[in-house]
Amino acid sequence: MKTQTRPEGFRPIEYVIFAAVTFMVMVICVAVGSVYIPIKDTMTAIWNSIFSLPVPEGISQAVIVFVRLPRVLAVALVGAALSLCGAAIQGLLRNPLADASTMGVSSGAGVGAVLFLAFGVAIPGVSGFGTMVCAMVFAFLSILIILALASKVDYSFSTNTIILIGLIYTMFASSVISLVVTFSGDNVHTIINWLMGSLAGSKYKEVFILLVALLIFGAVLLFFARELNAFAVGEDNARTIGISVKRSKYIILIAVSALIGICVSIGGTIAFVGLVIPHMTRMIVGPNHKRLLPASLFSGASFLMLADLLARTLLNPRELPIGVVTSFFGAFAFIFIFYRARKAK
Repeated sequence: MKTQTRPEGFRPIEYVIFAAVTFMVMVICVAVGSVYIPIKDTMTAIWNSIFSLPVPEGISQAVIVFVRLPRVLAVALVGAALSLCGAAIQGLLRNPLADASTMGVSSGAGVGAVLFLAFGVAIPGVSGFGTMVCAMVFAFLSILIILALASKVDYSFSTNTIILIGLIYTMFASSVISLVVTFSGDNVHTIINWLMGSLAGSKYKEVFILLVALLIFGAVLLFFARELNAFAVGEDNARTIGISVKRSKYIILIAVSALIGICVSIGGTIAFVGLVIPHMTRMIVGPNHKRLLPASLFSGASFLMLADLLARTLLNPRELPIGVVTSFFGAFAFIFIFYRARKAK
């Protein structure tokens, strides 16, 4: 009997299907809000704005193009980045509980952003990007500290050591954030809202930054799909087929830390996307990272856009932080996935 095997890479038709679903979710999320705008009017406004055509009267171009669209695009790019990073870290460390938050990268970026929000230290030459620069710098420093400690404790640089050091560092960073919040004075509400995660008020400037970051660092992660497949079998196997294990780990972790630092500085700490979405995507496309990584991009974007839509509309006119919605659904989804995995054993 012939057995049907999955193709190794992501086929063009699969790109088209995933992209079409993501695009439809995006259009729905732009159309739905405190005031519903018909799908046809939404697409007309976007299309005519792209090609500098006049927008028919009665269609609110300002709301669609300058308020909702940049926010939805920023949410999609953050969701894609978080999901891609989660899939890469889980593959690298061969641990389903690993993601940027359990590695300490998100918490490290959070320390940098909270320090800037609390004390507003002026950084020459990067006016308007202080939070982002601080988050990226602290994300890089965090990954360097974690890797340095891991190599000191265990010269073989094992994944278990990295995860353990990452968890300890996360607890340390959380205590630093709590300490900074205690002394943040009038900025406490701003910091707490940021910590809960929100992309309200996002502009095209943030969209452009996220897009460039995803194109650069996301491409690096996609390029290392073969190495991640080798790590899934074992580090000894990776060495056998000629992969430089330490070099590959450094490059993947640095790309993840840069991408997470930028996402955290713009959207705050948004939990569970990088942990749960790669699991759900793996059930659809399988464990091969040449398929899993691109599929995680699209599924992470769609999930976070829908979560943001719920955050905007569930208690209208009050708006929930998007991190509250992702944590609520992510916790239940993770319990369900964990239960299925245990039952399968």
